Amino acid sequence: MDTRAARKIPPLFLHLLGWSFLALFLMWQPLSWQIVFPVSFWVKQVVLLSLLVLVFYLNYYIWFPRYLAKNRYYQFIILNVICGLALAFTVEQVKIQINHSEQMDRAFKLARETNGEKKRHDKLDNFALLTALMIIGLSTSVAAVRGAQMDKQYRQNLEREKINSELSFLKAQINPHFFFNTLNNIYALTVIDVEAAREALHKLSRMMRYVLYETQHGTVLLSQEIAFAQDYIQLMQLRLTDKVTVHLDPPSPLHDVSIAPMLFLPFIENAFKHGVSAVQPSRIDIQIRQNGQKIHVEVKNTLFSDKRAVLDESNGIGLANTQRRLDLLYPGKYQLEVNENKAEKEFEVHLELETA
Repeated sequence: MDTRAARKIPPLFLHLLGWSFLALFLMWQPLSWQIVFPVSFWVKQVVLLSLLVLVFYLNYYIWFPRYLAKNRYYQFIILNVICGLALAFTVEQVKIQINHSEQMDRAFKLARETNGEKKRHDKLDNFALLTALMIIGLSTSVAAVRGAQMDKQYRQNLEREKINSELSFLKAQINPHFFFNTLNNIYALTVIDVEAAREALHKLSRMMRYVLYETQHGTVLLSQEIAFAQDYIQLMQLRLTDKVTVHLDPPSPLHDVSIAPMLFLPFIENAFKHGVSAVQPSRIDIQIRQNGQKIHVEVKNTLFSDKRAVLDESNGIGLANTQRRLDLLYPGKYQLEVNENKAEKEFEVHLELETA
């Protein structure tokens, strides 16, 4: 069954379905014996079914979480053994109160006289105990699966909160460092070219609005992410020398899709940190392609021996933390490759992201 479809099935419906099957088994299976069962038999079956339901949910909601889930194995086993014996004893007492044995004897006697059917009701002596133990085992299994799912969901929520805090840290990392340096560059630019300084301020305000407001929605459009990257690159170029070449090639034509915000920035930021030199020729090449619902991002930068791009030490949330974001936001829907090509003196990052 499809996981997404399974999630839509209410747990109450699954429980009712399971008990319906058990009720059918308890009520219809004996009919194959070809005898006319007395009313006492059906009363006993209803009592047995009610007790099995009670035992199931006692174990499911109380004994499993209080004992087995906390590694208190002996208490759990003792309680379930007592429970099974108590259920069998209770069913036996009900049988005594309603004269079940006598009525079954008459029913089997009549069946023998009619079609030679042998006496079979003695086989039911241990049926209640065995059924109770089966129900306890089933309840324990279901509770264990439920506990594992809850633990998995809890861990995912913690990871999601961690990712959100890392995204907040990324925003904070950009704000004081990048904006401060950019403002200094714009201030120096006002002396040389007022129009260029005005345009740079406009780009900076647009970036701030994107970081502070647009990313709050959880997803952004691909065009917004690319525009942010373009503004970032153009402002970073204000403090670069003519020895640095930066090229961004967006998809053409561009088909807007929703993606997680600020996925591309760590790759571009890493390239500026490790692939730029003030005295040696260097370049940064960024290509973004679309193929159906897939986005391909490739970032290449010059590799310098004194500026090795270490994943866990890159700026912002870093490439390693970006991969953790991808693990949570796009599980099984992305491929990330990071290569250090020493022969070509080039550092490469390839991201393939499926947005559907």
